[in-house]
Amino acid sequence: MRSLTQLISGGEDRPKQFCRVYGGKTLLAHTRARLARAIHPERTAFVLVKTHEKFYRNELADVSPHQLIVQPGNKGTTAAVVCSLLRVTSLAGDPVVAFFPTDHYYANESEFTFSVDRAVRVAQHHSNWLVVLGAEAERAEVEYGWIEPGTKLSTPFTNALLRVHRFWEKPSQDTAQALFARGCLWNTFVMAGRASVFLELLGNLLAPDVLDAFMAARQYKHEPGNLPSDKLWASLTAGDFSHQVLTHGTQRLAVLRVGDIGWSDLGTPERVRPRWLDLAFAPGGRMLMKLSTLKIWLRRLFRSRHHLRPAQDGEQDAPYFEFWIRAYRQKLESERRGSQAAEPGK
Repeated sequence: MRSLTQLISGGEDRPKQFCRVYGGKTLLAHTRARLARAIHPERTAFVLVKTHEKFYRNELADVSPHQLIVQPGNKGTTAAVVCSLLRVTSLAGDPVVAFFPTDHYYANESEFTFSVDRAVRVAQHHSNWLVVLGAEAERAEVEYGWIEPGTKLSTPFTNALLRVHRFWEKPSQDTAQALFARGCLWNTFVMAGRASVFLELLGNLLAPDVLDAFMAARQYKHEPGNLPSDKLWASLTAGDFSHQVLTHGTQRLAVLRVGDIGWSDLGTPERVRPRWLDLAFAPGGRMLMKLSTLKIWLRRLFRSRHHLRPAQDGEQDAPYFEFWIRAYRQKLESERRGSQAAEPGK
């Protein structure tokens, strides 16, 4: 993914969440716009890393400082979750909190918004559950986490809430094929629940000295600019929340099956490519962008990546660039023909 983000950002080593990967906005901007439909912006906090300040300073200039949770360094998702919980509980007691990664894509954002609302309602009503959104799997993906659902849970808010039988983190190809065949779900890492339930799970499943180190940071609370010391942070071991907590805490977890929302974790160039196809065609094959326009856009990306001056009148693009364009055009045409064939009467 790093090669693609460098291409997009003109050679700069910019984290993907601050790159305009698709749609002319950064992934962070897409996430903010998506969440604003479900959660008031003033009730949204941003978990950041101090070394990324030059990337987020302008983009989050309109956000109040108390909504910025700045970590001294990247210690993984477990540290990010704990820092968030400590900040939120210092401000609001024991609220329902929800976590949203910034490198995701949803083809059906209306259904996503509806699912978030249902998950929050379930967490408010059933205060002992953590609710994870589970997306319908499209293939036997070995780089995603999987959720094996169990029996149905009763709630007045949805009939798609299930117990979690097991989490599978980045399974082998054979295991992924079996999970896909059984109708298991992709783990979106979007989750909602009471802050106290998150902290209880963390206390039960993390090594005591690790959680004690985190709890020492409570003294910093929410005053802008006050961060855990570098020494404290350096003593922490990087950890993954799915692996450390979700995988071992299934007794308190529920999964909300969200159906076909077109979810993708934009972690590799291969997962980004379909979003570029979305720039050219809408569902049903209707063209949104002329191929000539798309070609100009791709040429700019290519030249910024290879530090080439703009082509002058009469000059030809490099043969390998033309090969790329031809292959991309063939893919678009194949996508269009496939969409047309799927329409009645075509």
